Amino acid sequence: MATSLNNLAELYKAQGDYAKAEPLYKRSLAIFEKALGPDHPHVATSLNNLAELYKAQGDYAKAEPLYKRSLAIREKAFGPDHPDVATSLNNLAQLYDTQGGYAKAEPLYKRSLAILEKALGPDHPDVATSLENLAALYRATRRIAEAEALEKRAARIRAVRR
Repeated sequence: MATSLNNLAELYKAQGDYAKAEPLYKRSLAIFEKALGPDHPHVATSLNNLAELYKAQGDYAKAEPLYKRSLAIREKAFGPDHPDVATSLNNLAQLYDTQGGYAKAEPLYKRSLAILEKALGPDHPDVATSLENLAALYRATRRIAEAEALEKRAARIRAVRR
């Protein structure tokens, strides 16, 4: 039931119907917490999805603690070097990046990238996405040469995958 509620919420979010999505995300989260406990990875996913909704609405103050809790659960459940941890790090970094918090975002992007390179290999498409995210931060902070190097590496990864 919780997964179905989450999936329906995802559909509403994709359609931009945030008012319908939010209660479904919250209900899904409550069910997972009750059934599986507050530190289960499914809870982390639900927290992340609700945070994504709040970020899409521009409610960064609500999103940040949810991203942080999701990250903490994933680190505890999977260890610090798991790809799901990298996803949480990336999402929190994007939140900070969106707000111009580049100093907070950069180390999170770098840690996410390092985890993905180690876990998935240097030529995985998820690595390319992380490279592009860090490159965008470098561009925003006028570090053009660093951005271009990362963008070229990401393009090479994507070219091989086509």
